[in-house]
Amino acid sequence: MQVVLISGHLDSWDVGQGAMDDGAGAFISWEALSLIKDLGLRPKRTLRLVLWTGEEQGGVGASQYYQLHKVNISKYSLVMESDIGTFAPFGIRFTGGDKAHAVMKAVMQLLKPINVTSVDPYGEGTDISYWLQAGVPGVSLNDDISKYFWFHHSNGDTMSVQDPVQMNLCAAVWTTVSYIVADMEEMLPRN
Repeated sequence: MQVVLISGHLDSWDVGQGAMDDGAGAFISWEALSLIKDLGLRPKRTLRLVLWTGEEQGGVGASQYYQLHKVNISKYSLVMESDIGTFAPFGIRFTGGDKAHAVMKAVMQLLKPINVTSVDPYGEGTDISYWLQAGVPGVSLNDDISKYFWFHHSNGDTMSVQDPVQMNLCAAVWTTVSYIVADMEEMLPRN
């Protein structure tokens, strides 16, 4: 079974509600699967949602998951993590080889109607870092983080700062990228 992994983390800092960090990433990952199911789409690969825990304590949940699943690393086409809020999206950040980068640029052109097409370097995330280091292509959300650190790890990290329109746009990016990559004829090329 080949896999496209989408994710966010459930744990939060000791203040606030963790809406931005990282309830929003968990939400858009869950919403992506929900939308794909509601549309009756069945991709060729498994879409696996992982809601990490222990990210704020050094990524212990991600480490455990990697240790348990690295035996199947060749079956992972793409790993995705959203952990920088859900403000107005620009596109994605991508880590992978040139051929995979070209594929991702083509995928992002599908989002031209909502003007969210950028594919910038350095897809990253604490919870997908083990996979990236092992050569699995990875994506992180690229959004307008100009206000992120106003709320990050503070009492202000509450649902009241979430903009539903911006969250929906981020969910559209996550849904499109995860579904298209999961439904391609071939897995994304490795480095």
